[in-house]
Amino acid sequence: MKTILVSILCADRTGLVSAVAGRLFELGANLGDTTFAVLGEGAELTSLVEIPDEVKPETVEQELRALEEIGDGKVTVSHFDLPAVHGPSGKLTHYIRVTGGDSPGLNPRLSELFVQYGANIVGLHAEKVPQTDGTQYSIRFAVWIPEDRADACI
Repeated sequence: MKTILVSILCADRTGLVSAVAGRLFELGANLGDTTFAVLGEGAELTSLVEIPDEVKPETVEQELRALEEIGDGKVTVSHFDLPAVHGPSGKLTHYIRVTGGDSPGLNPRLSELFVQYGANIVGLHAEKVPQTDGTQYSIRFAVWIPEDRADACI
């Protein structure tokens, strides 16, 4: 088995994740770390995928491009030469959610705070949420914080 990185950016459609996962399964692939997000009216899926040695990354890309659910979206398949299993700082220890008025620069300032405590952002989801009284901004961090610094960081 070898590991590839599959990246898809296309219009959001019902059944997209199911179609991609199903086609990869048919090719003998096994999904590893995977993220999916709706971005506006688009969708982004990124996955580390183990494929049998006899399956070429180019074949995976062609098969995914042929899916009706991808439409005219962008599919990129590339070799992944880093370890496919994350180390200790890639494991989730805390979820942190911050909501409030939309304030440019909030995301970078919060991210810088994690660095000060030796924390690693494992996942991040941010979105503007329209409200009747203005736009709210919501950021959800999934982070690894060293145990001895967690209380101070939080």
